[in-house]
Amino acid sequence: MYFSEDLIEEIRSRNDIVDVISTYVKLKKSGSNYFGLCPFHNEKSPSFSVSPSKQMYHCFGCGVGGNVFTFVMEYENFSFMEAVRMLAERVGIEIPEEEYSEEAKERANLKSILLEVNKLAAQYFYVQLKSEQGKYAHTYLTKRGLNEETITAFGLGYSHKYRDDLYKYLKTKGYSDEILVKAGLISVSEKSGVFDKFWNRVMFPIMDVNNRVIGFGGRVMGDGEPKYLNSPETVIFDKSRNLYGLNRARTSRKSYFLLCEGYMDVIALHQAGFTNAVASLGTAFTPGHASLIKRYVNEVYLTFDSDEAGTKAALRAIPILKEAGIIAKIIRMEPYKDPDEFIKHLGTEAFEERINKARNGFLFSLEILEREYDMNSPEGKTSFFNEVAKRLNQFEEEIERNNYIEAVAEKYHVGYENLRKLVATMAIKHGLAAPATKAKQTGGKDKNKEDGNLQSQKILLTWLAEDKRVFAQIKKYIFPEDFTKDLYKSVANILYEQYESGEVKPAQVMNYFTDEDEHKEVASLFHTKIQRLDTKAEQEKALKETIIRVKTNSINEATRLLEPTDIEGLQKLMIARRNLQDLQKLHISID
Repeated sequence: MYFSEDLIEEIRSRNDIVDVISTYVKLKKSGSNYFGLCPFHNEKSPSFSVSPSKQMYHCFGCGVGGNVFTFVMEYENFSFMEAVRMLAERVGIEIPEEEYSEEAKERANLKSILLEVNKLAAQYFYVQLKSEQGKYAHTYLTKRGLNEETITAFGLGYSHKYRDDLYKYLKTKGYSDEILVKAGLISVSEKSGVFDKFWNRVMFPIMDVNNRVIGFGGRVMGDGEPKYLNSPETVIFDKSRNLYGLNRARTSRKSYFLLCEGYMDVIALHQAGFTNAVASLGTAFTPGHASLIKRYVNEVYLTFDSDEAGTKAALRAIPILKEAGIIAKIIRMEPYKDPDEFIKHLGTEAFEERINKARNGFLFSLEILEREYDMNSPEGKTSFFNEVAKRLNQFEEEIERNNYIEAVAEKYHVGYENLRKLVATMAIKHGLAAPATKAKQTGGKDKNKEDGNLQSQKILLTWLAEDKRVFAQIKKYIFPEDFTKDLYKSVANILYEQYESGEVKPAQVMNYFTDEDEHKEVASLFHTKIQRLDTKAEQEKALKETIIRVKTNSINEATRLLEPTDIEGLQKLMIARRNLQDLQKLHISID
């Protein structure tokens, strides 16, 4: 931690969150909070709430939330330290020189240099493609159906067949080997010396939303391996938080994105007039990708390859998109493999028809799930519907959940009311929002159980931060050590200390976590989506089940770790189990 806790808290407390966010978002007071249109996703009705009392923000649409530092980090794409510095300057707080990190200064300077050298490399690759040496690569692109306008628009290029061509060029511009390694443009080894990361490849510059070159993808010319090669991650290139083509797709007038698997699919779609196409960067689709997409659209059409690998990739992406509040639909490419092949053979009108006939992502996932059960046996059908009921609990909004229950009931010819009751039962049994599990994978049972326990702990921390009455009822039974993940335990410790001191400030809790990933995870702990069930009794029962699940898991974990000779530990466990019995008799009220 580069700054003292007292200094960070002073900066946070003097930067009123309403004042800060008002400089980015038009806010209007409603009751005790302020509301506006969320800056992190497209919406027509304000769902972005800012609380002056809590000094926290939360979007009920896409689920983002946190304190004033979190907002600046997300909006400006700053690190935690960069956000602290900006907010300190805003209120005239001078950061002591000895507390200001030289590393932070160097990091900011390094970003500028890497952007500069990547831009030069992209220009060099483009010139090479247009030269005599790049004729073979240029012919490859035109044979793939790309015209000159598209090649220029995407800045496509060629890396020379000589392995040190780019290296020699950039050295003439004065860049050190250290900088070129950090940019991901060269590699160094004892055996081969210094050589270009990319050579004899068609080059695809990867740009951020501000059209700055942050990395490259390269397709080998000939039979070399790997066929596609991407830049390594650098301080300016995070594969999980960038999408190929987003710099162009974000200006599209379409209300949805077409999500592809490869660079050529994106380029082919853009050339065909589908300028809302994007792709992940040689990596699996991640929550970071979904959060990025949510800033621009609420709907995604998956155009993944029609083979088994593409189907699996689509099934992995659907719940990630759902968690981010994005509607997912599936476009199937049969009889062709991908959008590029499809459009070459059938044209743009046929592809437009496929878009119009896209299948609902959730129902598509059930069709694939159905293949794993024996639907001709009562046991198989029961197991299938239990799994379906758990997956229906992904939908936190009651109306949306009921609409999907109705659609599933109609599709599989079961009673709507019976299915609704099963969904409610599964919600209580699995901690309100247990993640969906793959059927018939015995190896994953422990992982699914662990995920359910952690989800219950997250939900309980959200409840504790939101409602002081919950703490008063459970403080005799639930303790910080009952949270089994170290980060959750740390948060619970701070939160409990605040309760005991009589001053609960979730926004201040986040000051203790300066690592960007930890900071954002802590922010999510105070904004976990809690499914509101149909009746007050169901909600109270769900809260009670969540509390019991957290305590039971804590006892089970302590039992597992208990040494056979630890008599004192055994006595404590016996007391904990007796307290658990008392807890099961406790009435939890949400009035």
